[in-house]
Amino acid sequence: MADKQISLPAKLINGGIAGLIGVTCVFPIDLAKTRLQNQQNGCRLYSSMSDCLIKTIRSEGYFGMYRGAAVNLTLVTPEKAIKLAANDFFRQHLAKDGKLTLVKEMLAGCGAGTCQVIVTTPMEMLKIQLQDAGRIAAQRKLMPETVAAGTVETKSPTAIQLARELLREKGIAGLYKGLGATLLRDVPFSIIYFPLFANLNNLGKRGADGPAPFYVSFISGCVAGSTAAVAVNPVDVIKTRLQSLNRGSTEDTYSGVTDCIRKILHNEGPSAFLKGAYCRALVIAPLFGIAQTHASPPRSFYLSQAPLPPSAHSQGAG
Repeated sequence: MADKQISLPAKLINGGIAGLIGVTCVFPIDLAKTRLQNQQNGCRLYSSMSDCLIKTIRSEGYFGMYRGAAVNLTLVTPEKAIKLAANDFFRQHLAKDGKLTLVKEMLAGCGAGTCQVIVTTPMEMLKIQLQDAGRIAAQRKLMPETVAAGTVETKSPTAIQLARELLREKGIAGLYKGLGATLLRDVPFSIIYFPLFANLNNLGKRGADGPAPFYVSFISGCVAGSTAAVAVNPVDVIKTRLQSLNRGSTEDTYSGVTDCIRKILHNEGPSAFLKGAYCRALVIAPLFGIAQTHASPPRSFYLSQAPLPPSAHSQGAG
């Protein structure tokens, strides 16, 4: 007898819950990641994640750690919902007799990563400007030599003001700056994450047909998420640098992905591509662990032993 399929609305709720918990619990770590990735040689304000958070609280107060959180709270639910639902959709349509090869699992992840950038790119474009504003302000006070002469300190804009300004000056393309780098990060992330999670979770299933216990799904989500996050961190550094609009006078600017890679290698060395890697792992692991705990999929999500029921083709597999 086929396992009951988890509905698409349930998937949307699960992704939303995970995203909201992720924003409220681990957003300060994400802020530290952005600031660590953006600081360049000669403009180093922070030596580590903890140093960044301590200095942020001292200079901006407790809520300074949540700069840009409103953007994530608004858009993280559709972003995670698209990722999870798209992966289910592609897995369902790539399955043959209820089975998926590793290559097809990776293709499904590729499709999910491609779909999610519709929301991810503008969300992160706005979030990065808000998160990095405190670093630029701190540079102005503590390292004035890194700020261009004649620069006037202005009040930090809101996400709505930023979006309006970008749309007015550059049109919709302004919100999608760094789209190529976002694709280069999110597609490989999904290619790694979804097959790894599915196979790890499959190891903890109760019997041949039963679902895995919730703690197995949580651990599998954490392990798969942190592994994929660290694996694509170099591209995340490139994406963060490309999407940052404000810089100190001594910091490099970049014309594209290739130019960014070349300048980072030349001026900062290969280790710069690992900036913020452990922060990103700490952010991603619980977020995807929570998402998959509540949405632990039935056997048709993995390499099931029986053909998928006909009705499954018209709904998202959990």
